[in-house]
Amino acid sequence: MANPPLRGIIAYPVTPFDTVTGEVDLVALSRLTDDLVTAGSHAVAPLGSTGEGAYLREVEWDAVCATTLQTVASRVPTLVGVSHWSTEGTIRRARVAARHGATAIMVLPQVYWKLTPIELEQHYAAVAAATDLPVMLYNNPGTSGVDLLPETVVALARKIPNLTMVKESSGDVARFRALRELSDGALSVYNGNNPVALEAFRSGAVGWCTAAPCLVPQRVLQLHAAATREDSARAGVILAELLPFLKFIVDHGLPRAIKAGLELQGRGAGHPRMPLLPLPAPETKRLRKMLERLAGHPLVDGAAAGTTEPAA
Repeated sequence: MANPPLRGIIAYPVTPFDTVTGEVDLVALSRLTDDLVTAGSHAVAPLGSTGEGAYLREVEWDAVCATTLQTVASRVPTLVGVSHWSTEGTIRRARVAARHGATAIMVLPQVYWKLTPIELEQHYAAVAAATDLPVMLYNNPGTSGVDLLPETVVALARKIPNLTMVKESSGDVARFRALRELSDGALSVYNGNNPVALEAFRSGAVGWCTAAPCLVPQRVLQLHAAATREDSARAGVILAELLPFLKFIVDHGLPRAIKAGLELQGRGAGHPRMPLLPLPAPETKRLRKMLERLAGHPLVDGAAAGTTEPAA
């Protein structure tokens, strides 16, 4: 795709919850969203797995969508995760996202029963037809239990004109090039697997979808800048510094790890919603050490230490 609507660092905010009531904290969400934009993120993507979209009531989902897009206020593009167990629910969310001005929507095959090829095709076709927004197909076998191979994705895209983007989170770097080549460059490919970020850019990914900017935005932006100017030595150094942190937040679950990190930085976003539980104390201690090493100074409880990363 010659001019994809999204590129660069696509930041995923968590959905904050009030620690007393457990309700969505829209004030904290707006603050976090603004932090991501002002830090330099190239796009903002609410309501993915990081945003606990699967655990929200529909009225909450709508409020998070509206608040995030209103806060962004078209300063950067927005990608809204609209996945739902049913096609009807996914279509409803897609239309809400479009009404609030989303740049594009992202659809994960969020299923209980494994879909047949025709069911998968009809699901994506129905959602894509519900709005005129570009659609990003999200392949994340680790969370959905469905692994969409490049051949399957390209076949779907050929039948669905506004399915123009793919977020590939399997960790198989070879798929980035395969998706581009099989689609003759028609599909824009995005990385959703943190540890392979640099390899993904080298293989032609136009963007990196990640929650890491919630905690270390400048480090992530530095890695992207080095990768895009093909400064391999600098990019390798930055990735080596970031890699333990990137692996940690994925291995321990993004909502748990990111919310624990925000609390450490004095930017609390509450606890994950059950059945998810907060990050345990020993892991939180490890996360503190990682954030302090990346920040270059100790975290002071109650201070927004995440906003004082060293410059490039």
